[in-house]
Amino acid sequence: MDPNVKKTALRMIPYGLFVLTAAKHDGSEVSAATVNWVTQTSFEPPLVVVGVKKDSHAHPLIKESKSFALNVLGKGQQALAFTFFKPAELKDGKISGEAFRRGTTGAPILASTPAYVECTLESTVELGDHSVFVGKVVDAGVTKQPEGRADDATLWLKELGDKLFYGG
Repeated sequence: MDPNVKKTALRMIPYGLFVLTAAKHDGSEVSAATVNWVTQTSFEPPLVVVGVKKDSHAHPLIKESKSFALNVLGKGQQALAFTFFKPAELKDGKISGEAFRRGTTGAPILASTPAYVECTLESTVELGDHSVFVGKVVDAGVTKQPEGRADDATLWLKELGDKLFYGG
């Protein structure tokens, strides 16, 4: 297999952008990272999956807390996506300068994103350099009602620039 062809083919899969958040139950540690390997996998019960790099700060927090949240990034939130490409910092009651509240599981819910889904960890698949976390949606919210199709309100990876890719 030609590695460049493989990379190009895999990069043709479209990705929305999300800020994955998790926290210790006592709130002493939080993690927030921009992710894009996310999809819904079941209607009943409502399940989503997210690919999380094994060496990320979020990985052990999700395994320990058995919960996480996906904060949907909306159009025009490119700066927020870039904020969470770096390790998150909990300071003055904010995560990397962003206001949040604790969700029903304790996972941080960012105040500035148009929607979120909060999940309990149901299953984990650990293969390769990422783990796949299967989460049962236990809460969801929309803070900004989308105009038109809901998926058109999501910030897409391609909107971060022609030189930024993930995957392949």
